[in-house]
Order: sequence, then C-alpha cells, then structure tokens
Amino acid sequence: MGRLSRRGLLTASGAGVVAGAAATAGAFLLGEPEPPASSAAPAQVVGFHGPHQAGIATPVQDRLHFAAFDVAVSTREELVALLVSWTRAAESMTAGHLTADDDSGEALDLPASRLTLTVGFGPTLFERAGEDRFGLAASRPPALADLPPFPGEKLDPARGGGDIAVQACADDPQVAVHAIRTLARIGLGRVSVRWSQLGYGKTSSTTPSQLTPRNLMGFKDGTDNIPHDDHTALDQHVWVGAADGPAWMTGGSYLVARRIRMHLESWDQASRQDQEATIGRTKTEGAPLGGKGERDEFDPARLPADSHVRLAHPLSNGGARLLRRGYSFVDGSDTQGRIDAGLFFLAYQRDPRRQYVPVQRKLATDDRLSTYIRHVGSGLWACPPGVSPGGHWGDTLLGQS
Repeated sequence: MGRLSRRGLLTASGAGVVAGAAATAGAFLLGEPEPPASSAAPAQVVGFHGPHQAGIATPVQDRLHFAAFDVAVSTREELVALLVSWTRAAESMTAGHLTADDDSGEALDLPASRLTLTVGFGPTLFERAGEDRFGLAASRPPALADLPPFPGEKLDPARGGGDIAVQACADDPQVAVHAIRTLARIGLGRVSVRWSQLGYGKTSSTTPSQLTPRNLMGFKDGTDNIPHDDHTALDQHVWVGAADGPAWMTGGSYLVARRIRMHLESWDQASRQDQEATIGRTKTEGAPLGGKGERDEFDPARLPADSHVRLAHPLSNGGARLLRRGYSFVDGSDTQGRIDAGLFFLAYQRDPRRQYVPVQRKLATDDRLSTYIRHVGSGLWACPPGVSPGGHWGDTLLGQS
C-alpha cells in the first residue's frame, strides 16, 4: 500500500479507510519513503535525498524553526540509532507524510509546504570538556574551530552552542514547528532542546529573480547573495571540496548562526539620511549610494568608509562570500518595554576561518551599524553532505547503521 499524505489522511472517506491509514502510518519510520501522494502538489515538495542537504542552496522559504539539541546518549551506537530514526522521520515529513501513528497532529491537513530539514554537528559532539564522547575527536574538521570573541557582542550562553542543530524551513509556520516538535518527541530521553528560534520574513533570497526581501530596519537585505543555481559560486564558496578535508565533509557546508538584536527604538529615531549612510544603500530602491538601481555596479570607494555594505561586501574582503538564509524575529518585549526583535543570521560557507570570521571581525570593529545592533546568540556547526536513499544523516562520519 502507498503512503497517505497528511492531507490525504483527512480527506479519505470512511472510518475503515482512516483506520487502515493509521495502521500504515505506524510503519512509516521503518522503510523507505515512497513518492508523495497525488494530493501533494509536486511544487510543495523539496526532495530530501541528494549530494547536498536541502535547506542550504534551496530557494529560501518563508518561515523558520531552528533548534539546537544536546545529546544525552553515551554510546556511538545510540547516537547512530537516533540519527537513523530522525532521518526516517525527515524523509516522511518533507514528502508531506505522517511520521507515526502517534503523530502530534498539528500538520495533518497541511501540504509539505516546501519543508526542508538541515542538520549540523557542533564542536561539542566531537569533544566536550576534554572528553571524546563518541570516538569522534580525531574526525573534527579543522574548519570547525570555535568562533573567536568579537568586540561588542554580548552572548547569552542560553542562546548558543549545541551538539546538533536542526534548521526547519517551510512556507507554513505550522509545518516547520511540527517538524522540530516531531524530532524532539522522537529523541525524548536521547536529546534535549538546548535553545531554539522562530523566524519569519526571510531576510535573504537565493532566487535573484524574486523581489529582494527587507529586514526590520526597512532595508533590502541580501542583494548580492549567492544564487541557488550558480553552481560555480556554490562550489567555490559553500560546498566543502574533496581537497578541503576531512573526507566525510565533502559536499557539506559550515553553518554560522547569530542571533542579532536590533535596537529598533534608536534606529527609528535616526534620520533617513543617517540610516542610508549607515547601510550604504538607499532605503527605497536599495541602490548603492550614488546609484539609481539596486543592482547598479558596486564601487566600495563611493560609500562611507564605515558603512555596512562597504565593509561586508566581497570586494572589501578578498572575494569572501557567504550564502545567507537569515530571518527576522520578534520575541515580545524585554523588562524595559523595548521590543526584542532583530535578525536571526544564518550563513553557509566552505570555511568559516576564511569567510565569516574575518568579515565579522572587520564589522565588529568598524561598522557604523554596530551602534544599532548587538550579537546575543551564536553557534557553529558542520553540516555533512546529503543523504542517499537508505542512508542517514551523518553516515559519512559515523558509518551506516
């Protein structure tokens, strides 16, 4: 029997059909995912398998639920079993299917919504407090070096780190939330959520033909982001190559996540002229200062020396580029009544030591925008290559189950 989609379960007629579907759902984690049911539009489904994990170069979805987990198991075999069960669940959810007969149910009547799930391994999975927990210390990539402290940051330990990170992106927030909730439920007793972040309103796009999104400061963000179909740029800046090492990371990428609080009350008091000089672009068109269109030829020398765009642009950083997938967030207000909002910065790259770190060091010391923002959360993870049918997340590192 083929699998029913989440929507198909509710639209099937007759109690006997529903009961049969529920029985079938209980076996979803045990076998290979079948093609999506006919009720799931192909455009709603992003393929799970491939040489690279989905959710990196995939055209950016509208919503995010990001979670960092700490692993509670003590043996390598238990860690592999966890990742196998998570992979089977991810295969089902990204195809728009149920995961088990006790599925929590909040996404039952929703399509796949272009759900992607992307996994990364943090430094503490390889070694924590000098302990080689799973025999992986020798396999830790040199590029997975702890991020150095940067001037001006005020990192909250409760919003950083984690053995395993999972990025769930979808066009429906309920689908993204359901995905993380499901993985947490499957991992109960084996992992615990260290911290998480909801995001909305993508602040970067990997699809240049679409309108460039705006961040909460009102400016277009990600104009010069790496396009999802520029394979030359992706190979050069995003995917780990065979010569980079270690071998298990070939085809993978490194994720830097930063929770950046924006001081919007102060920003809103700044004049339009000051805001544009701070960013280095016009607010309406997104054009480089002195230009007319968003994609006019860029000359850093024509912008204020301390403007954000001038300092962050590849032309000012030896050609270093990042693939950005950031989202805005609004998490209520703090104890002083100020809005707790900003940018959840997500950037994929081939080597953070040569890309994110030098760029951020420059921004932290010289960027005029630093007056209006504060980095309060941080994490770095090695995201392994994609999964082949029958494989599981991390099998290039841990071996097949």
